[in-house]
Amino acid sequence: MRRSMSRRCGYVIALVTSMVAVAPTATTQAEPVVSQSFRLTAAAAFDVSPPLRDLAKTTIPTTTAAISERGPVVADKGHSADGALQDNARRAQDPLEQISPPRINFEGIANSANPTLISPPDPDGDVGPNHYVQVVNVQYAVYSKTGLRLAGPAQIGTLFAGFPINDCTGFNGDAIVLYDQHADRWLITQFTVTGPQYWNCVAVSTGPDPTGTYFRYAFSTGPNFPDYPKYGVYPDSYFLSTREFAQGTSFVGIGAYALEKHRMLAGDPTARAISFVLPPGDTPWLTGDGLLPTDWDGNRPPGRATPNWFVGSQDDNGPYGAPSDALNVFEFNVDWRPSPRATFGLAAQLPVASFDSIFPCDPAPNTRDCIAQPGTTNKLDILSYRQRPTWRLAYRNFGGYESLVTNQSVEARPGEAGVRWYELRRPRGAATPSLFQQGTFAPGDGVQRWMGSVAQDKNGNIALGYSVSNGTDVFPGIRYTGRLAGDPAGVLARGEQTLINGTGSQLVSSRWGDYTSLHVDPSDDCTFWYTNEYFATSSPNGCQTRIGSFKFPSCRF
Repeated sequence: MRRSMSRRCGYVIALVTSMVAVAPTATTQAEPVVSQSFRLTAAAAFDVSPPLRDLAKTTIPTTTAAISERGPVVADKGHSADGALQDNARRAQDPLEQISPPRINFEGIANSANPTLISPPDPDGDVGPNHYVQVVNVQYAVYSKTGLRLAGPAQIGTLFAGFPINDCTGFNGDAIVLYDQHADRWLITQFTVTGPQYWNCVAVSTGPDPTGTYFRYAFSTGPNFPDYPKYGVYPDSYFLSTREFAQGTSFVGIGAYALEKHRMLAGDPTARAISFVLPPGDTPWLTGDGLLPTDWDGNRPPGRATPNWFVGSQDDNGPYGAPSDALNVFEFNVDWRPSPRATFGLAAQLPVASFDSIFPCDPAPNTRDCIAQPGTTNKLDILSYRQRPTWRLAYRNFGGYESLVTNQSVEARPGEAGVRWYELRRPRGAATPSLFQQGTFAPGDGVQRWMGSVAQDKNGNIALGYSVSNGTDVFPGIRYTGRLAGDPAGVLARGEQTLINGTGSQLVSSRWGDYTSLHVDPSDDCTFWYTNEYFATSSPNGCQTRIGSFKFPSCRF
């Protein structure tokens, strides 16, 4: 039974739960981790915001904050050779077909605009036909595609000003922004941190203008803090994954959510969420430190029976006792009509070439703050030890097959960070995706490369953006590389470009990332847009962010 209560043009809606069995799934190893029931909840609150462009900025006292990173960190067991390390002799480069230098390149939100000087900034952004929207901890800004700032930077909590769930208006974080190109809408999200009850706060634009009004929703996660929320756009639902901590402290499992998209787009206050929580159980390596949901790129939608895949990563040198190196592919099936039905389970485990996610750092047994910078002994967090892929899991339907690309940071050579990237494909008629290609990009030039994000354009060309640094002459900066669809498998052969060189180091906090964001422009389905952090001036945690675009010359509108 649902109860509603009017408050400031909004609704507060009571919880509804339902228990439905999950179908068993097959895997190459032990019994899969599945939740035996799903939780069906109505939105805890709903209303409509004023235009974003008119929202007042909130003044926050200036403080310095380094956000704690939850989860185990294990000692290094020695280097495990990378089985997919790109042979630099195979980097044959066609001078007529290099990935382009930056086409558009402008400053994003700087930490100096954030009164709390938060570390890490969690830079994320997405591109639409006329705008680029960026979010960081804990601010947003809207730009034209030439870099003109149209709104912000302002605290994300201001987007929820006056909302019935007051916690959504606060100083929270882990924001995600996505452009849903087929609905021509924008999503801006953040979690809540206060407790003892927690919410995922989701704002969906009422039209194509990201500076306009938003339908505002809050979906309860009960007493579980929904850490590291990652969202994906799909035809029938907005999907998200979380790492759930009871009262923000005790890990209880990985959350998987589907939000009722058609009702949210209509501004229906009764929009619902279906959720599963997967406890670690006897096989904690299957879900590790998190799963990424599929995020749909391109013009061709997934087929009606196509599930949303959630993908995780496991390392046999990692903290959870994995017996092998692999990607774990889960299926989330949802049917909202006539009555909600859902299944979630492990569909496939894909063995991958050996990789080492545990980096050796001084002093031992530190395996976390590993990336050296010029002019300081302070080192940056590689975050490779977290057993999960790095944002995003980008999906495309090419007709004859469907493709998923993602990445993670690894120790490519002893003491050298690199980026392992993957492409999964499901040929037409196949039940599940399989590994099509993989590679580790680490040219061996003394530069550390990590904190990547990967995507592909309409031709199947792949681009990868990432952070760079070393301890001598490369300050923390931003670069990217890529490959054409017809290049040899596992090779990023089309040059390396610089979005911006760093000219300073981070002097106190070690936090970096926690993620970066590469998306494809829906206007031509060719142009990549990337955002990441860098340092222009050495300071405790005064990072800046950069936004830029680039493409392969042969990809044309």
